[in-house]
Amino acid sequence: MKDTRFSFSKCSMTRSMGIIGNKWKPIIIYVLQKRRIRFGQLDAIIPLITRKVLTEQLKELENDSLVLREAFSEIPPRVEYSLTEKGLALLPILNSIIVWNEKYETEPIESYCPTSSYFKEQDV
Repeated sequence: MKDTRFSFSKCSMTRSMGIIGNKWKPIIIYVLQKRRIRFGQLDAIIPLITRKVLTEQLKELENDSLVLREAFSEIPPRVEYSLTEKGLALLPILNSIIVWNEKYETEPIESYCPTSSYFKEQDV
């Protein structure tokens, strides 16, 4: 659940962290990149997140205008998620965080990272 106190702060950093400041939102944004992805695909790419938490995070990202949710009137129903212009603007920032981590990481890198090979193929 989102802490709304962050949304009304006078501090830009506090407001920003209120939008992207948990562990899942930046990962979801980074997985979406510049394409449309269905819920099941997101769930498969981010295996450590529960479906309930993924749903909650996507709703918050949509409410913050970072993610666009497009529902199609089909049987079975189909929903696709993509980044808005505001969400796309976060990609260079997230890439900077990755570069920072790779430069200063002192712990051994985990041998299995479900997103590492996926991102190498993406254009950011």
